[in-house]
This record gives sequence, C-alpha cells and structure tokens, in this order.
Amino acid sequence: MRLHDLKPRPGAKHRRKRLGQGESSGHGKTSGRGGKGQTARSGSSIRIGFEGGQMPLIRRIPKRGFNNARHTTRYVPVNLDSLNQFEDGARVDEAALRTAGLANGPSSGVKILGGGELSRKLTVSAHAFSASARSKIEAKGGSCEVIAVKKAQPRKPKKAEIAKP
Repeated sequence: MRLHDLKPRPGAKHRRKRLGQGESSGHGKTSGRGGKGQTARSGSSIRIGFEGGQMPLIRRIPKRGFNNARHTTRYVPVNLDSLNQFEDGARVDEAALRTAGLANGPSSGVKILGGGELSRKLTVSAHAFSASARSKIEAKGGSCEVIAVKKAQPRKPKKAEIAKP
C-alpha cells in the first residue's frame, strides 16, 4: 500500500448541501428554512425556552417541592501547587486563601486537592482534603486541620410573618 492508494472509508465523506439551487435540487425556494419569520432570517438564533416574548413556561409554573440542590455542600477546589506561594511554615486557612485569590466565590468551604507538588512545610486548615493532598502535606512535615462545614443559614422571616399576633 502506498500513499496514493489511501482513500477515506466508504460513507465517511459527504457532498455538501447546496442550498438555493432551484426547485429540482430539493433545496430550492426556502432552502430548508421553512416559511417566513424569525428563524427564516440570516443570523437568527433563539435561546432555549424563548417563546417570542411571552412569559416562558418554566417561569409560569410554580416552583414547589423538595430541591436537593439547596442542601448540597459546595466546596471551592484549591490545588496543592498553588499553595507554594505561601512562606515555609505558614498557617494557611480560608481567609488566607481568599486574600491570595485562590478561593473565590460563594461556597460552603474549601477543599484542598492533590494536584501538583508541594515544596513547603505548611499548616493547612480547610473544610475537606483529598487523600492524596493529605499525604503530600504530611510527607513535607506539614499538618492538615479539618474545619466543620458551614451550615446553610435558615431563612429570615418576612416582616408580614413577624407582625402576625
């Protein structure tokens, strides 16, 4: 077999759809875009759930019942190699990680992951550790302190609920 004998597998290559080439082509007149309207125009793209300005169904129906997502524990992940910016022997906690810009955004806590290598002895205080991160920190002579995860705050009662006798 030589290079000039190579061919793509049968069925792997398709002819391109030639639009607007007359009625007998099968793709004439509206070129597969249907009738008139917003979707027939060039550059048209409508986001999922959009109903032409009418209030979308997902917003019209009431939201009731249990939603497990409200009760999840969301950790901000921090890899070990990013902890190398702290001094040797330093104490690293959530406040230090947030000021360094390593743990941003709302969360229930910080989880230290074992990505990369640690080159310093640190005392790391976080809400969770992966097994590899814990072993790498302790191999360098550092220590891991687990903090209790922050619980979701209960909903504050509305003024109308407080005013009821």
